[in-house]
Amino acid sequence: MEGFRPEDSFRGDVARRYDDELRGDEEETVQFLKQIAAGRDCLELAIGTGRIALPLSATGLRVDGIELSPDMIEVLRAKPGGSEVGVVNGDMTAADMGRRYGLVYLVFNSIGNVITQDGQVKCFENAARHLDEGGVFLLECRIPTAPKQADNGFVEVSHPGTASVHITACRYDPISQVLDLSHIDIGNDMVRMVPLRLRLAHPPEFDLMARCAGLVLEQRYGGWNREPFDARSWRHISIYRKR
Repeated sequence: MEGFRPEDSFRGDVARRYDDELRGDEEETVQFLKQIAAGRDCLELAIGTGRIALPLSATGLRVDGIELSPDMIEVLRAKPGGSEVGVVNGDMTAADMGRRYGLVYLVFNSIGNVITQDGQVKCFENAARHLDEGGVFLLECRIPTAPKQADNGFVEVSHPGTASVHITACRYDPISQVLDLSHIDIGNDMVRMVPLRLRLAHPPEFDLMARCAGLVLEQRYGGWNREPFDARSWRHISIYRKR
């Protein structure tokens, strides 16, 4: 995508509107993470506006985070309990918190914001460096659908209404596995575009990245209620442990 820079994503109005549409599974996510943490300290990579970290912290766990966008951090800080979460403004593939955690987690497809395979491997390696003895790294990500499209370029339409419509214009490169997309909101008095670039990967590739980082797959689920992962699953929740 011409002119796109990952460090410019999730800035300004995008950060301020990020929580306008929650997924609806936040409560299940927090309960699952609390169980996996088992009382140990937690680190969220790409902590964003704290939609998961803040309610998880409210259960009594220590939760820290790494976030590339200073505007997302600003939104987090303005929320109740936001000042109690330790956040480093930096790249989750390299930033060092200077301590270890029982649980490091990366949710909501955020691994895709690292747009090279080498960068995603470094993300796994950084997660592994932050794990204490017996700690686990949890990754949640969608199963890619772009490779199944008949053409490398395609358009998806959602939320059609009498006054507005949301369009997602996409182009997928099967060589780099990078999906360029632009979220376009069109209304009677406005047009708003939010560009994004994601690198898509399937679970077996993430498992290999984990091996490169000295981690091994321990469990994989199809949802936060521990649904089995199978060919019908639209996402995976993968739990890796140090060898």
